[in-house]
Amino acid sequence: MVWEKLKEELIIPGLEAKSSDDIFEALGGKLVKQGYCKESYVQALKDREAEFPTGINTGEKGVAIPHTDVSHVNKKGIAIATLKQPVEFVEMGTDDEYVNAQVVFMLAVDELLQAILAVLQDQEVLKKLIEAKDAKEIIKIIKEKENI
Repeated sequence: MVWEKLKEELIIPGLEAKSSDDIFEALGGKLVKQGYCKESYVQALKDREAEFPTGINTGEKGVAIPHTDVSHVNKKGIAIATLKQPVEFVEMGTDDEYVNAQVVFMLAVDELLQAILAVLQDQEVLKKLIEAKDAKEIIKIIKEKENI
């Protein structure tokens, strides 16, 4: 399934970020560096986020799923960050409602969105992700959720 392709080098547990741009630089930069995305990817994320927000209010733990047009992507991938402190994202489908995101799933193609939404709707899984100490643990938590 989707999560089989998770790579440790695309996961940042406990990222310190003050803004969505910080996250886009760190996480998007990993996707670019690892060859998943073109150099234009990070700026494309920023531009798209301004027009089509990606914050999702899942209850107690907020999530963001930034992605952009596939023209900036070389191959499918998902980068994940858990944040030390929540970062404010505008909620998807609104202009003025905010979500304090603590988990970010960055997509290198948006067809993966449905699989990610299944994980996001489980507050226990989100809590475990935020508390995870390393990339291996994050992968294990997500794969366990998918096998349920």
